[in-house]
Amino acid sequence: METFDEKTVTTAPPVAELHLHIEGTLQPELIFALAERNGIELPYQDIEELREKYEFTDLQSFLDLYYANMAVLQTEQDFTDMTRAYLKRAAAGGVRHAEIMMDPQAHISRGVALETLVNGVANALATSEEDFGISTLLIAAFLRDMSEDSALEVLEQLLAMHAPIVGIGLDSAEVGNPPSKFERLYQRAGEAGLRRIAHAGEEGPAGYITEALDVLHVERIDHGIRCMEDTDVVQRLVAEQVPLTVCPLSNVRLRAVDKLADHPLPEMLAIGLNVCVNSDDPAYFGGYVDDNFEQLAKVLKFSVPEQATLAANSIRSSFASDSRKLVLLDEVTEWVKASIPPA
Repeated sequence: METFDEKTVTTAPPVAELHLHIEGTLQPELIFALAERNGIELPYQDIEELREKYEFTDLQSFLDLYYANMAVLQTEQDFTDMTRAYLKRAAAGGVRHAEIMMDPQAHISRGVALETLVNGVANALATSEEDFGISTLLIAAFLRDMSEDSALEVLEQLLAMHAPIVGIGLDSAEVGNPPSKFERLYQRAGEAGLRRIAHAGEEGPAGYITEALDVLHVERIDHGIRCMEDTDVVQRLVAEQVPLTVCPLSNVRLRAVDKLADHPLPEMLAIGLNVCVNSDDPAYFGGYVDDNFEQLAKVLKFSVPEQATLAANSIRSSFASDSRKLVLLDEVTEWVKASIPPA
């Protein structure tokens, strides 16, 4: 007879998704549909040829394809359609709150107006709870391989247009682009009352995590798996309960971890790090949040209580209102009850 600890649940717990790039939800089918709508000739003959390019060797090989596919996003409706497609799929996978990152510089640099991006995504988010049962917040993420001056200019534009953003993030190529490069950007965001998060410790060293905390004064670390290489950093993260938005399937697809069985997440959870599970760029990395939970249960044997802890961590680490957090934490409790086999 199957024991409780060995039970593999088939449905993911209700979660908050805190590490999600909206451009990374652009599925091949939608890429081709938008290309046809906008009269864009793609460098792929068909969907199968495009899918073959999803075997990445590192972060940069992914980014090259990621930015190339953005060419199909031209109008407000394109951004709205992409965002609604994510929300529909995320709702089916148990996401109940989502804090969605967008990359303004990646679109401005190819001639798309900032208003087109912001309005397109915001249109979908405005009715996300009514339409999909997902409360949402929008975060402007800045590309760390571009200059801080460029980021500051875009941030000022976002503030001037009263863009509905709750905070800022930092993403793209990590190696060689330390958090300290963006000290003024994060200071300005703080002055504007924005929440602050940053990618650190995915491909970059554990020291980037410390830098993001001490120089940028971030509230959350995106990824953070390389903290495990530095005992002092781990001890600090545990003591301060800094949220780490871990993306297991992404880490495997980008070769940050060789295979899921080697992922440090079980140890991270066991030693008391405040970790949660996210999909990152699900169209590219082989899975949405529920796919991540399914693989964690299957490969790493995560139990119902462990999955519930990850879910609760995500909710508590979100920027949702206290009342919304209480509602979602109650849903996690109910999920646990429903997932425990009868005595």
